[in-house]
Amino acid sequence: MPNAYYERPATLALAGDVAGRRILDAGCGAGPLFAALRERGAVVSGIDVSAGMIERARLRLGMDADLRVADIAEPLPFADGEFDDVIASLVLHYLEDWGPALAEMRRVLRPGGRLIASVNHPTAEYSIERVQGRRPDYFETRAQAAEWSVGDQLVKVTFWNRPLHAMTDAFTAAGFRISRIAEPPPVPEARELFPSDYHLLATAPSFLFFVLQAE
Repeated sequence: MPNAYYERPATLALAGDVAGRRILDAGCGAGPLFAALRERGAVVSGIDVSAGMIERARLRLGMDADLRVADIAEPLPFADGEFDDVIASLVLHYLEDWGPALAEMRRVLRPGGRLIASVNHPTAEYSIERVQGRRPDYFETRAQAAEWSVGDQLVKVTFWNRPLHAMTDAFTAAGFRISRIAEPPPVPEARELFPSDYHLLATAPSFLFFVLQAE
């Protein structure tokens, strides 16, 4: 539920009218956000570190879709100022160091372009650990292991929890101005489809959203 009825609609709402805009979907996965942006008239390119995910995206989007295997923490295969927007949907929290990725996103954005990013909310996992009797250090950037179901496979991942000030400091150091911070609830349809998840996410946000302007 969180992606289709919570994170993705929130990201699209923050993006607004994207018709004719050149957008990089950074960490596109199997391509659902790419597809939604393209349906709204955007000219979209997608990258993902996983070749398997790029192949799944090709099946969804067609062979003519601009999809490339690339690591957001490495130099990106695009020219300076090539995009109006970069959307990084639930990808930055898999990086310990945001600096190189944000520098590259800033490089490929035109001046005044937007970075729209969603990340794990800094209080979400912290609150869960406190409820479970542990006392993590909120101010520490710390690794946490997790397992996600991808199709019929179980994939082990590591994401990095960090405090809010570490996020905003990284954005400003990379040359971005914060224009909006959002904590939206799930879309109303989720109330009937996923009542228990809806109540949780409507009262305790799991993700945090930023709209940033390239200076």
